[in-house]
Amino acid sequence: MRAQPLTIASAVAIAALLALTSLTKSAAAQEDLPHRIVLVVPFGPGSGVDFVGRLVAEKLSERLNEPVVVENRPGAGGMTGEDWVARSDPDGATLLLMEGSVVLQKWLHKSVPFDVNTDFAPIARVATSTLFLCAQAAFPPNNIRELVALAKSEPGKLSAGTPGIGSPHHLALLLFNTLAKINIVNVPYRSAAASVNDLLAGQIPMVWTGLTAVMPHLQAGTVKLLGSASEQRLSLAPDVPTFAEEGVPGVVVNNWFGVAGPAKTPPGVVARLAKELAIVAADPDFKKRMLNLAFEANYLDASQFGAEIGNDSERYGKLIRDAGIAPQ
Repeated sequence: MRAQPLTIASAVAIAALLALTSLTKSAAAQEDLPHRIVLVVPFGPGSGVDFVGRLVAEKLSERLNEPVVVENRPGAGGMTGEDWVARSDPDGATLLLMEGSVVLQKWLHKSVPFDVNTDFAPIARVATSTLFLCAQAAFPPNNIRELVALAKSEPGKLSAGTPGIGSPHHLALLLFNTLAKINIVNVPYRSAAASVNDLLAGQIPMVWTGLTAVMPHLQAGTVKLLGSASEQRLSLAPDVPTFAEEGVPGVVVNNWFGVAGPAKTPPGVVARLAKELAIVAADPDFKKRMLNLAFEANYLDASQFGAEIGNDSERYGKLIRDAGIAPQ
């Protein structure tokens, strides 16, 4: 039987049906996301993690045309906020501003209420930063070699602040102690800002920090940078040598920041948020504001970010075990 020719009316009807189907699918995709998102920052206000979280929330809210609200839940080196998100409903309404310390928890603590590799749904990495060992301007050592010599002559008498046990800053200090065969005492704080406040007040001689927390104080000359925990010198601080240059190779601890949801977050939600976060990370204003505070916009999609989380967990775990650091 010969097929009947397509009439204009039929063509219009088919086009209308296709358009309706497309609109329905589009509407369904929009419904994948809740109308209000809470982005949990597991550290206190004023920290570098808090800054990244608030900027991500601002830009993501602009992209979604829906409110994205930051909620600070500090405590236990980040575990309080991380566990809150891990236990939340996997509907996209509660997300985590995930920071690199999350992969250290199981290696540094005997009891961790979640598994970083199975209890979260990675969505995207958005930024990276490098850690520095910073000191009061009047502190006698001006570099890592001089600090090691002083620490060996006064074992256990020097201290350095970090934003909590289990943070990358804490790991950097532990690695430095182990590899340089010294004993600088860790002084844990609830945030990087709190440790820097005590540094400025003369309560502690050193802190581990990113440039964000000390940038204005560096410009004022009240603090100084002793060393960079990076593989190579950074363009943001070209005069600051790496620990390897100063005779302590292996002290390399870079930090990253990303967004994750609870495990079993729907793939459609993950894909949509990852797509929007890619646009956020490429936004010139986002890049500029991050760079102004010594962070770099540095995007990885959900799959790549998940691989980084797993790889860093194993890499840092090996470093911690090799250093003989026992979970507390």
